[in-house]
Amino acid sequence: MVDRSKGFQIVANLIMIILVLCCIVPFILLVVSSFTKETSLIRYGYSFFPREIDFAAYKYLLVDSTDILRGYAISAFVTVVGTLANLTITTLFAYPLSRRDLPGRGILAFFLFFTMLFNGGLVPSYIMWTQTFHIKNTIAALLFPNLMMGAFYVIMMRTYFTTNIPDAVIEAARIDGAGELRILWQVVLPMSIPIIATLALLVGLNYWNDWLNGLYYISDDKLYSIQVLLNRMLLDVQFLLSNSEAAKTLQQNEDFVLPSTGIRMAVAVMGALPILVVYPFFQKYFVKGIVIGAVKG
Repeated sequence: MVDRSKGFQIVANLIMIILVLCCIVPFILLVVSSFTKETSLIRYGYSFFPREIDFAAYKYLLVDSTDILRGYAISAFVTVVGTLANLTITTLFAYPLSRRDLPGRGILAFFLFFTMLFNGGLVPSYIMWTQTFHIKNTIAALLFPNLMMGAFYVIMMRTYFTTNIPDAVIEAARIDGAGELRILWQVVLPMSIPIIATLALLVGLNYWNDWLNGLYYISDDKLYSIQVLLNRMLLDVQFLLSNSEAAKTLQQNEDFVLPSTGIRMAVAVMGALPILVVYPFFQKYFVKGIVIGAVKG
């Protein structure tokens, strides 16, 4: 039995190492390619050991550091505020749905499920947000559309409340004189750290990576998030490469090669870098929340 257990552990560890390498190796290649000289990429292809190092891609992206810093600040603000607002609304919707004695619970659940099956489409949504709510060229355009609350997240949290929060605990709090808000704040939420941490991670990633709302609703370059800004820079590079006059101007300098491939790699690195820096610190609380939730369950 002991030998079988050790064998299983070895196989499991090997599988996990392979999975980790499948995740890490492509990212390492991405980072290395972002500071590899464009001519070297064209001639020799991608390599973990670049023959020629060149930071032209980052120089192009950081030519105006003010715009980059502003884009990071806007993305950070939207991610933090949007995640907190999303979790608040999701919790306030999910908790009543988890109570079987709630009057009209079936009607609320129907409206929730209905939004998962049908939506108004892009054009009606655009008209509603711009002409009724007037969010165009405001920070609200990066917060509200499609991201403020998701039916799937509500179902996840409702299911957690239903299966992991004992009715006896809630009844005991009611007998002690606690109201619903106090029960939610002092009883339910402390026991729901795992699902809160999980949803915070998912929602935060969605906000940070979102660029479609900026594309649809933002035309003021001072309100560009980092994802929108990097996407616009990438489009500018593609325009320079496809425009014949611009290409002729670039070709006048034989020593200069526009690092189009390197810029694509650098855009991906700059977009993902803040999340990679923050995630290890967040993961500590995430794992701790899972352990506490498992013990309390």
